[in-house]
Amino acid sequence: MQIASRLTVAVHVLVCIELFKPDHKITSDFLASSVNANPVVIRRLLQQLKAAGIVRVLRGTGGADTARPASEITLLDIYRAVECVEGGELFHFHENPNPLCPVGKHIHTVLGGRLAQIQRELEHAMEAVTIQDILADMQAQIGQ
Repeated sequence: MQIASRLTVAVHVLVCIELFKPDHKITSDFLASSVNANPVVIRRLLQQLKAAGIVRVLRGTGGADTARPASEITLLDIYRAVECVEGGELFHFHENPNPLCPVGKHIHTVLGGRLAQIQRELEHAMEAVTIQDILADMQAQIGQ
């Protein structure tokens, strides 16, 4: 099981915006060519990021830009903007475990607290990484 790829695609898009905005107009077609995805998928993602206050999108030929500095956009911000997790919970319990089985009867109680702690730790770690951090790593990787 994996977290949906929307998070990684959104990070890809934001790094592209930051890296290329000095020299290129950032359109959904431009971003889609880097992600290797359909521009409609990118436009949908940009709208989610826009609704979260992470990007600005100008209709028509305007292009996209970040709405705040890259140092202020965390992976947690992006995750919350683009991932569709039910009720904000990363882990979803299977429905209707057998109440006549001792494991089935208690699994939610026993496991629930641990999963909630894991989610808190993951969110804390994601909050510590910014688009600026990823951009700096990318620039080092490509030699800029």
